[in-house]
Amino acid sequence: MKLHIISGLSGAGKSIALQALEDLDYYCVDNLPLALLPEFARQMLAGSGPRPEAIAVGIDARTLSDDLDHFEDALSALRGLGVTYEIVYLEAGEEVLLQRFSETRRKHPLTDSHTPLIDAIRQERRLLEAVSAVADLRLDTSHSTVHQLRDLIDRRVARKESSQMSIMFLSFGYKYGVPVDVDYLFDVRCLPNPHWDPRLRLHDGRHPAVIAFLEQQEDVGRMYEDIKSFLQHWLPRFAAERRSYLTIGVGCTGGQHRSVYLVERLAAHFRQCGEHIQLRHRDAGGA
Repeated sequence: MKLHIISGLSGAGKSIALQALEDLDYYCVDNLPLALLPEFARQMLAGSGPRPEAIAVGIDARTLSDDLDHFEDALSALRGLGVTYEIVYLEAGEEVLLQRFSETRRKHPLTDSHTPLIDAIRQERRLLEAVSAVADLRLDTSHSTVHQLRDLIDRRVARKESSQMSIMFLSFGYKYGVPVDVDYLFDVRCLPNPHWDPRLRLHDGRHPAVIAFLEQQEDVGRMYEDIKSFLQHWLPRFAAERRSYLTIGVGCTGGQHRSVYLVERLAAHFRQCGEHIQLRHRDAGGA
């Protein structure tokens, strides 16, 4: 039995993630009290009928804060039962969460007559620190639409082969904010920028003309080789530690040209090496 624990901030997309997994034939339970998690797993294992192979459980701040203090105890109990689990934590920036609650008119679960929305968001982030700290996969949904989040859950969680580390190469633009869900971050703003060529400005790093421009730049080739060599050395160390997920971010100014080109090239190389590769261009669109 494989158990996914879906947690994170209210408004960051937990319900959407659970719905996406349910549509993929996961057995899903939302807002399960943390104290009941080991017993829930025990019942799933002991059931006499067909046992679901994939289960997802939502754990969030609606659970009593005292329970969250014992989060590691619950995980230890799962390990004692022989349950394989992965923790997926969803988060988003403060301003994004404020806007989402404003647009949907939803009430944050921690707000009351004495607690305004901004304080509730910050309180929830503190309450969930114990969960965030041990998450196998963190997803920053600040720049994701509902459809993009469902696609991420599908590709990174549901389709992931349990025996192999899933590696996500992410391109982004610094002008739109630094992603918080990356394990390694490479800044390539020092490289020649196709943006300043009017013929290339409207294309991204996957366009043949942009590729040709960047491949003529010696520093671009050197940067690619340095990042590739670094990852070739260290990726096996992470795999040996039984890491389930690794996210590698490459950023340039606007997330259109240099970062897209390098992420495409790195992903192609490591896919040929047999790694389980995912690819996302946060600010350029596409897969």
